[in-house]
Amino acid sequence: MKKVIFTAALMFIINFGIAAEGDWGKTGHRATAEIAENHLSTKAKKAINELLNGYGLAFVANYADDIKSDPDYRQYGPWHYVNIDPDAEKYIEEEASERGDLVQAIRKCVVVLKDQEASREEKQFYLKMLVHFVGDLHQPFHAGHAEDKGGNDIQVRWFNEGSNIHRVWDSEMIDFYQMSYTELAINTRDLSKSQIKEVQKGKLLDWVYESRTIADDLYAGVENGEKLGYSYMYQHMPTVLDQLQKGGLRLAKILNEIFGEGKSHS
Repeated sequence: MKKVIFTAALMFIINFGIAAEGDWGKTGHRATAEIAENHLSTKAKKAINELLNGYGLAFVANYADDIKSDPDYRQYGPWHYVNIDPDAEKYIEEEASERGDLVQAIRKCVVVLKDQEASREEKQFYLKMLVHFVGDLHQPFHAGHAEDKGGNDIQVRWFNEGSNIHRVWDSEMIDFYQMSYTELAINTRDLSKSQIKEVQKGKLLDWVYESRTIADDLYAGVENGEKLGYSYMYQHMPTVLDQLQKGGLRLAKILNEIFGEGKSHS
């Protein structure tokens, strides 16, 4: 009996994912997904509900992190970030990583989800990946510098604990804030329809450049070995919340375009 339960639980994790610590942290990714869910069109919501067997976007939001521990999925590791040379003015397609990056990942997910010939299993996989990757896109250090691994090599102290600036933005500020993902999703800025459209406008690379600009400002505001705490939270938590909301609204836009046959965003 125990073996049956263990096998069922294992298949449940493989198929749908149980949240693991990672980009934006499990809470941040779920918050972004929940915000997106609240802005889906009726047609998109119905299609996604059918594809995910009734599970919501927040439930699968951490799938792309969960599978990192499986060697069969190691090829997707570079898909979580995009590094643009600090001296470059823009993302250059010809110089993109051969292993893939966040831009290529999101585009791949959209292509598969729009492909009428793609199998149900393929669409389930790439939908779950897309939910996560759009969240990653809005964590500024996922558009950071290659030489410091998106801030992972910039060591800081978070209150009295050793950390790095990437991890502080991934999860430590959100965890310290002590809100559930549903509380984060509910307590967003109250935007009008025109303001939502303003957030959603532009294409994928516009959003990449926006995150990169934020990352550049954050790099300039921290020193290796610096101790961060309440003051840093006070200064930057509004940006964290703003990025979570932008990620959710833009994910909703992408999904509405895919499943509602809207215009291309890429």
